[in-house]
Amino acid sequence: MSCSPEKRAGPRERLSREPLGVLAGWGDYPRVVAQALRQRGHPVVVLALKDHADPRLAQVADAFCWIGLGSFGRAVRVFRTQGVRRAVLLGKLRKTEFFRPGVWWQHRPDWKFLWHFGPLLFSRTKNRKDDTLLQALVDAFARQGVQIVPPTDLLPELLAPPGLWTQRAPTPYERQDILFGWQLAREMGRLDVGQTVVVKARAVLAVEAIEGTDACIARAGQLCPSGRFTVVKVAKPQQDMRFDVPTIGRNTIDQLVRSGASCLAIEAGKTVFLDREYVVREADRHGIAVVSLVRAEDVFGPLTTLRAA
Repeated sequence: MSCSPEKRAGPRERLSREPLGVLAGWGDYPRVVAQALRQRGHPVVVLALKDHADPRLAQVADAFCWIGLGSFGRAVRVFRTQGVRRAVLLGKLRKTEFFRPGVWWQHRPDWKFLWHFGPLLFSRTKNRKDDTLLQALVDAFARQGVQIVPPTDLLPELLAPPGLWTQRAPTPYERQDILFGWQLAREMGRLDVGQTVVVKARAVLAVEAIEGTDACIARAGQLCPSGRFTVVKVAKPQQDMRFDVPTIGRNTIDQLVRSGASCLAIEAGKTVFLDREYVVREADRHGIAVVSLVRAEDVFGPLTTLRAA
């Protein structure tokens, strides 16, 4: 878990730009954002979560450090050393890690971690929902002088605008499933269970929980070998844009293809859409409709055609 604060040469204006921190979990999202921030002249300090983050992040960071789940004190020290006062949370944390035997021995909680998170993680009465855990992390960093900010405030172009992304629009049956699934997904989000619901013929095939979106879609494919189902992914009604923002990208479309899905509906303006060119190309190649909506009812109106940006 060594740190490599390797400074890289960059534009002259980089020297006057604010260094930004990236706490990176699993997926492509951290790498995309880190790369974009560096292109805009910000020195980027990446704390990569062990067994989660992509090692290629080291190539787009001005300073890079592997950390464990329990290395909160180390994370604070690295940010302070590098002058980071604002940071973003990016990528997934596999919550199943918390239930694996020996996890805390492997990740070795430091004293600062135990001080901030021990009462929550080792309590028998407090809940460990996503929002609870992530809000505790945000508050802990704030007490150490690091503000966690929404990545979409820094890069608003990451959010999907409303419209139809693919050559094929949802069929009348799929539109009904979108409306049905949207209401359910919104309720599951309100309960902070998950953001994704998979539907066919107004029947629920799978609901996302601790396993994550890709595993939820895979389970729907196993339960419905005939495929042709609709995946709906929306933000929580109480969505905090600093963390756990709905995200789709390369892994999502690949899983949709493998599982036999025929339609994907996401919430416009609150869903991060990565690898758009690849997603749209693969969706068109396999006849999958992809649509982003402000409200579920909008699927019954005229859909503006979008193409990959």
